[in-house]
Amino acid sequence: MQLELVSIDKPENVNVILGQAHFIKTVEDLHEALAAAVPGIQFGLAFCEASGACLVRSSGTDHTLTKLAEQNALAISAGHAFVIFLAEGAYPVNVLNAIKGVPEVCRIYCATANPVQVVLAQTEQGRGIMGVVDGASPRGVEGPEDVAWRKDLLRTIGYKL
Repeated sequence: MQLELVSIDKPENVNVILGQAHFIKTVEDLHEALAAAVPGIQFGLAFCEASGACLVRSSGTDHTLTKLAEQNALAISAGHAFVIFLAEGAYPVNVLNAIKGVPEVCRIYCATANPVQVVLAQTEQGRGIMGVVDGASPRGVEGPEDVAWRKDLLRTIGYKL
């Protein structure tokens, strides 16, 4: 077995959701869940089929994000992995419950706008996701000014009253 790192290639302002599912209809079901969760949402998604033709299957409402999802799914090439890119202004917090509610979804590895590295294991059978490195390591513990900044930010962007 060999370990490998693959960095998710994405624009800085785009959120990515990386997960694992188990069935070819995942593509359609994720598309429907995203569209129902946020009307008008712009996204691209791709899914690594793990049997049969073993193709990257894709869908989306934004051609550029769909192509980006395909490229990243192919770079990861781990069976049953899926990659979703959300356009600027769409956030994981608005769609994660809908995604988790899709019966085929087994796991969410990350949902973030941070830089992401995917830790992969390569065996004679194929590839699997071992985990992710999401963003940077903490530099300390927040102080009172940091708490005030965090609370103000959440209220400014409308996630808290």
